Amino acid sequence: MTKRYIGLMSGTSMDGIDAAILDISHNELTVAGTYSHIIPAQLQQQVAELCLPNNNEIERMGAADFLLGHEFALATNHLLHRYHLSASDIQAIGSHGQTIRHHPTSKTPFTLQIGDPNIISQQTNICTVADFRRKDMAAGGQGAPLAPAFHQAAFGDRNKNIVIVNIGGMSNITPLIAGVAQQGFDTGPGNVLMDYWISKEQGHAFDKDGSWGASGSPDLLLLKQLLADDYFKLPAPKSTGRELFNGAWLEQHLLGKSYNSENVQATILLLTAQTICNDIHKLSTPIDGVYICGGGALNKKLMSTLQTQLPNSIVASTDVLGIEAEWVEAAAFAWLAHQTLSGLPGNIPAATGASQDCILGAIYSA
Repeated sequence: MTKRYIGLMSGTSMDGIDAAILDISHNELTVAGTYSHIIPAQLQQQVAELCLPNNNEIERMGAADFLLGHEFALATNHLLHRYHLSASDIQAIGSHGQTIRHHPTSKTPFTLQIGDPNIISQQTNICTVADFRRKDMAAGGQGAPLAPAFHQAAFGDRNKNIVIVNIGGMSNITPLIAGVAQQGFDTGPGNVLMDYWISKEQGHAFDKDGSWGASGSPDLLLLKQLLADDYFKLPAPKSTGRELFNGAWLEQHLLGKSYNSENVQATILLLTAQTICNDIHKLSTPIDGVYICGGGALNKKLMSTLQTQLPNSIVASTDVLGIEAEWVEAAAFAWLAHQTLSGLPGNIPAATGASQDCILGAIYSA
């Protein structure tokens, strides 16, 4: 019997909500419907400002939590309407929420996602599972990345050694050795710096196809300076977010120096590619293929740079594995909702550093 779940994902790029229907039948996973919902620009700005310390944070967070809850519900209802489905056709929604702080290694570790799941369940009349990360953190983990368990379920092949690379705002990798996720971690920035820089310099939300980055030449001295950040030296498990890699981080490295704008874009594109590839090169097992998901899979220049740096592996999008690159993360949170309601773990301790497998998330009844 096929069961349908909806996954809602708003990542570190903060540009919108990805909503996907995942059909689960005898461990077969099929994305059966998708919808991309744009977050209003004013709300995007409100949320981005919450990622760094500022005044009146609790009041502003409460307002953004309320407004994002409505946007997540709206995305779900648009998705249902598009595919002529009703609430009764869906087992549950898995909502990642919008991360505004992620401090897994601080003296008092915490992570915080907003987008009120009470509003989602109320306005969709569908049971909603949310707050996936904090149970893993309570067990001593970093609460991230959570995608490796889904990558294993969706893409694991015992006859192959592959790596799944998610390039959203941040980048993370999941090595699947003989089909098993033995680890998984954030390598560093994904699209976040490129999106910031082209928005500032060109007024565009993102670098389509990586064409602007391709027009410049990487500044190797700047690249060396960026690569000196302590995060890149940390051993796995590790995770990061906008609280470290953001526009202010980049501007600090550019301070007092003169650069051509397109060369900066080329440099931070190479930073994203090189930090991913450096960690793949550290793997002890030869890798047959590297499969990219997330918005980064649409950046042709980034994809070609990855292939250049990984000459002995196939580099392609996860489209060839059966799930389109843009919808993998949303599908992951649909699957995590299924795991929660089935009483099954959703984390991989080797990836997050947790002391044990955990059933993740809190359940908000319809």
